[in-house]
Formats: sequence, structure tokens, C-alpha cells
Amino acid sequence: MTTKHFFPSTEGVVLLGLESLVARNKHLELDAPNKVVYSKTHDPSKVTVISGGGSGHEPAWSGYVGDGMLAAAVNGEVFASPSTKQVMAAISHAPSDAGIILCITNYTGDNLHFGLAREKAAGMGHNVAILRMTDDVALGRKQTENTGRRGLAANMFVLKLCGSAAEAGYDFEKCMKIGEAVNDNAVTVGSSLDHCHIPGREHHRSVPDDTYVLGMGIHNEPGLHEKSPMPAVEEIVSDMLKYCLDPNDKDRAFVKFESDDVVCLLINNFGGMSNFELEALTTVSRKVLEKEWKIKPSRIYAQCFETSLNAPGWSISLLNLTGVEKQSNTSLYTLLHLLDHDTKAPSWPRNGYKDVKVPQGQAKMSTSSVADETAQKGPQIDPSTIESSLRKACDAAIKAEPDITKWDVQMGDGDCGEAVEGMCKGVLKKLDSGLCKDGSLFHILDEVEAAVEEIGGTLGAIISIILASYTSQLRLAYAKDSSNFKTDIKSSSQAAGQALKNLMSYTSARQGGRTVMDTLIPFCETLEKDADLTKAVEAAEKGAHSTSGMKATFGRAAYVGEQGAESQQDAPPDPGAMAAAIFLRGLLDGMGS
Repeated sequence: MTTKHFFPSTEGVVLLGLESLVARNKHLELDAPNKVVYSKTHDPSKVTVISGGGSGHEPAWSGYVGDGMLAAAVNGEVFASPSTKQVMAAISHAPSDAGIILCITNYTGDNLHFGLAREKAAGMGHNVAILRMTDDVALGRKQTENTGRRGLAANMFVLKLCGSAAEAGYDFEKCMKIGEAVNDNAVTVGSSLDHCHIPGREHHRSVPDDTYVLGMGIHNEPGLHEKSPMPAVEEIVSDMLKYCLDPNDKDRAFVKFESDDVVCLLINNFGGMSNFELEALTTVSRKVLEKEWKIKPSRIYAQCFETSLNAPGWSISLLNLTGVEKQSNTSLYTLLHLLDHDTKAPSWPRNGYKDVKVPQGQAKMSTSSVADETAQKGPQIDPSTIESSLRKACDAAIKAEPDITKWDVQMGDGDCGEAVEGMCKGVLKKLDSGLCKDGSLFHILDEVEAAVEEIGGTLGAIISIILASYTSQLRLAYAKDSSNFKTDIKSSSQAAGQALKNLMSYTSARQGGRTVMDTLIPFCETLEKDADLTKAVEAAEKGAHSTSGMKATFGRAAYVGEQGAESQQDAPPDPGAMAAAIFLRGLLDGMGS
């Protein structure tokens, strides 16, 4: 767990963060002394929804201010509840004739300061109520009988549905009923690899390696228990879901879920997880949820919703919308509509759950840019000649693999020989399956290019581009005048020349740079100029051999120092250039045989 930060302490950082958020969103305004972010576009005729708490949980809560969610958010210092004065400031910036709902996360400081603000606001004539958000299931009934459960990431469902209902013009009682029903039908459990670190403070404890914590809180509270050694990720997810869903756990079975219920899944990043891992964990969660509990979420959300600074952890939240429907007497259709409804809040995810219209028509391709059906069919060539040539070329390149690898080990990472061998074996496999039996030129070229492309890497990409471009040029010529098209050295030389030009638009490598281009450029240029395959192959070989002792200026070898060879003059030829030359020589020999 890193304890390094760009800011030496948290002093002044909260305000700097809020200033950035407001500067990026024109509908927001900042009351800097009170650290309140509020919406300039909130309609006072509609219910006001306000939330807040300690900072360090970004984007909660100021990231959720905007029409369709919060009218205002109040921010305390890191992990410290805001003062009553701050909450009152938020109320003053978001007045409402319909009523004010204060959504809080049920921590002691928040309960006290928002509670006092509620009493003061009520005394001023406001219709104001507190909606406590309590979705944590890691701590059971016995442990929370005095304080109630903590509020965690399922808070977001409360804020979104309550805020959307307010924006839709629902009255105060209906908004409260929906918000309470959402909270009563939501569960969350978190896990983490370590505690977060607060800038300027000692790191009070680190979780041991090969250990994860189940039930970690978002204020560095210790979790329910630690597990070591680390089990497989599927086992971790399965364990977490049991805390949310197991009806036999009487201490934690807060919400009943049935397999046919409409359920929403929310995966929250505690702040220190990579998106790479979080998305993968989301997929595992979805699959385990369906496999073990027969639940297929209707909505899935995954991102940083309510963080714990830089904690390397995450949480799973589930919302039973069917339960919300029954408790709030609001149809599923309406609830899903409220959930999907657009909001100006900058941090609510823009998932594509709105109804979409998929175009049914197909694009009309221009005959000037692509080959027509006739061109796709293409000309016929002698099957035995093309198969013999390809086999001879592939066999020659495979036989040279030890030398290609040796050259690459000296100046590169040693994978060129393996890549060349893989390309050639892929082509041979297609030949063995009868690729050439019909003699369809374009089909053969397409399949050879596909075999090369499958290997990947820079060499594979370059060969694939020139092959695909060569085939496209032949297709276009054939489509233009199929009756007079001839599969001969003339048409091939013209196609090769243009294919080289196209390739050079994708790479800056040129002759003299110690790459495969030292082979391809002289080959294609000679073929285009003289329409003589033998001369072109000889030019290719000359170009490949010229790379011996040549300083690399392109590709990965350009980063390798002189330690790769005894001296610059003794450097081996470029393996990619030699592989291409060997292949071309084999192709020519195969045609001769």
C-alpha cells in the first residue's frame, strides 16, 4: 500500500477538489467557506434532495449534484462529518416549497449534525426529513442493534431514484416513500486488500500479504475478518454474495431475493483498484450471481461511486427493485425509468440502458471503393502451382527458424523465429485443409493473410498490411474490367507497387533502418519497375543481407545497445528482413518446380 502523496497533508485539498468539480460543470456553484456544492438549475417548486458527509469518498457526494439527483451536497474534512452550519448553508442554497430530504449515511457525526440542522430548518418553517441510508450487511443485527447499519455504496441507488422522483415532480411523501423503500431493499458488502492512507498521517496498519479483508468500512474501520491465503477470485465473490443473499443467515438476511426478482448490481471501486481489475470483478460477480443464486441483474453499474481515498478494495451492492415496487407502490416500469432517466450530475454513469433503435438497413457500398460480388469471386489460377509455391516458401522459412531466432536473440528479444514459424505453420494448416483446391485467387490470398495476421506482432502486422493491400489492388482492377483482367506478372507488379505505397503510409520505417522494409521495399519497387519476379527476389535478398552490421533506427532493435553484438560491424542481419527474403525465394523456387 503506497503512503506517498503529492500533497503532504489534507489541509486545503478538499476545497481544491471542489473548485475543480465546479469549474468543469456550469450548472454547479460552490459556497467555498461552507464547502457546499449546489445546483444553480434546481427548481424550488420541486423536492430538494441533499446529501453529504466527510470528504475522501469522491465522487460522493458533490459529484451527484445536478437535476435528477441532488440539489446540493455538503462536504466535511476527510472522514469527518460536516458541521450543522454547513448543512444549514446547503439548505439555504437549495430552497424548496415542496420539501427537503436530507439523505445521510448513518454515522454518528452525520446523524448529530444533520439532525440538528433538520431541527433548525423545521423551526424556520421548512418541511424537512432525514432519510438514513443503511445498506451494509457485513455487520449483522446483533452488532448494530444500537447504532443501526452503516451506509455504503448502495446509497447511490437511493440518491438516484429519490432525486429522479423529485425531478419528475413527485410530491414530498412519494419521494420519501421511494427513498425508504430503496434503502430497505438494498444490501452491500465490501472487501479490500489493505487500508487506505490519509496524507500527512501515519499508516496505522497494513493488511498482511496474501490476505484480504471482508467487510472493510470506508473510513478505515477494520473489517469483519481477514482471510489468508488469498482464495481464488470466484471464491471471494461467492463468499461476499452469501453475506448479501443467504436467507439462512438470520443475522444478515436483511433483504429477501427471489430468482425472478428484478435486481440491480452496483460494483464500487474504493479508489485504489485499477479499472482493469474492477471490470473483471464485475464480470465474475455477474456470473457467480447467476450460477449460484439464479439472479440475472437488469442493470449493472461499475466505477468509483463512494471511495475510501486510495484503498485497494471494492464492494458489491444489490438492489431488489421488485421489493421496492411492493413497498413503495410504484411500478417496475416507473422505477426503471427513474433509474435510467438522464441527470446532470457529473458522476452518475452513462450506461446505455435506455431503449435503442438498431438500424435494420445495410449500408450501400460504393463500387468505386470496394469490389462488387464479381470481384469477390475473382479469377481462377492453377491450384497446383500456387500450393507448391506456398508450401516451398513456408518450408524454407520454417527450416530457417533456428538462424532467425539466433539473429533476433543477439539484437532483439528472440521471438521473431517463433513468430515466423507460427505464420508459416498457419498457412500450411490451411493448405492441408484444401485451401487451394478451387484455385480461387482472392480466397487463397485472404486466407494466407488471415493466417499471418493471427500471429500478431509488428512483423505480422506489416506482412498482413502489404498482403491485404496487394489483394485489394487486384480486386479493384478485376472489378473494373473483369473480362480483360489477367493474372500475370504485369497485374501483380502494379498491385505490389501500390501495396508498398499504402504500407509506407502506416510505418515510418524505410530502407536502411534495419527492418523487414529493407527486404520489402526493393522487392516491390523492382517488381513494379521490371515486372520480373526473379530480379525482384534477388533485390529482396540483397536488401536483407545489407542489414548485417547496420545500425537499427526503427523497431524494437533500435533500443538495444551495442552489447547485443561484439561490434557494430559484426551485428547479424535483421531477422525479419531475412525471413521475408527466405520466404520470397521459396515462393519463386516453388513456381519453378
